[in-house]
Amino acid sequence: MSDRPLRLGFVVNDVATEQDNYTTIRLARTAANQGHSVALIGLADFIYDANGSVCAMAHLPSGSAYADDQALLDEIQGDEAATQRISVEELDVLMLRSDPAEELVDRPWASNSALLFAQLVTRRGVIVLNDPFHLTNASNKTYFQHFPEEVRPVTCISRDPDELRAFIATHGGRGVIKPLQGSGGHGVFVVKDGEAANLNQMIEAATRDGYAIAQEYLPKAADGDLRLLTLNGRPLQVDGRYACFRRYNDSGDARSNISAGGKIELAEPDADALRLAEAVAPKLIRDGMYLAGLDIVGDKLMEVNVDTPGGINMAEELTGVDFSSHIIADFARKVRLREQYHGILSNVELAVM
Repeated sequence: MSDRPLRLGFVVNDVATEQDNYTTIRLARTAANQGHSVALIGLADFIYDANGSVCAMAHLPSGSAYADDQALLDEIQGDEAATQRISVEELDVLMLRSDPAEELVDRPWASNSALLFAQLVTRRGVIVLNDPFHLTNASNKTYFQHFPEEVRPVTCISRDPDELRAFIATHGGRGVIKPLQGSGGHGVFVVKDGEAANLNQMIEAATRDGYAIAQEYLPKAADGDLRLLTLNGRPLQVDGRYACFRRYNDSGDARSNISAGGKIELAEPDADALRLAEAVAPKLIRDGMYLAGLDIVGDKLMEVNVDTPGGINMAEELTGVDFSSHIIADFARKVRLREQYHGILSNVELAVM
């Protein structure tokens, strides 16, 4: 079966807020430059038509030779940018790339609504990545608690300040407190020795919008964390190089997230990281989590990002490896499988096959 140009859709929070260091834009530019059709859809842009089909108002990049990610952004965010009504059901692949944490305050309805639209289009044979049914169950960090206990830090989840204080006290007055729902290092507090006076304020901030997580402090976190990207449930590897890098912060801020001022350097996953990736693979595969980001400190996982794992562009710049093209080629492989099996394979199967 010969390859043909793909029809690809990328769901983002809002096209207007996309940035040139986002993995989504790197994938979209790579696909467009290869001659594939690309549509970018915001969370608020879906339409359930009266005829029962799912449509959307989408930004459609028209070029095929974008020099860099910013060039594509300039087109879709420029004064002349326009949206076009498309049938989402005519896409080959719809990739869900929105961050629910960004919508908590102003648009709490947005993320779940988009997931419901995405679930509908799987019935029409569109391959949706990551699987939208399981993404609904992964809407906050409680999803992380379903992975094997031995790979996770000791954790308490509560809104009760007394419970959270007791947990920190049990762990020698040290720990990490963060909101149950969130990302990018927002609202993350590292409790150190002698900071009991500030603990109440930390707990109040972390529980302002819901539950909070308290975790044991991992001393190796002072050196940063490892971001290891997985594809089809396994570490993403091309030409012998892993999509992996170390994130650290030398400013005194305990957070390593890039959005919180963290820096990156080239890193190879060690035996502990690969063992952790092996341990989480069965659940990622079962849940149709096509692309995920594992945040690793020592021999523990700090987080599994399945909503909008980033870092493809950073991994490419550090290694010189074209991971984006590998992913686009993998889309094409899945589309061939879908066509060969004539609807026998479910979306969750195709997502990680």
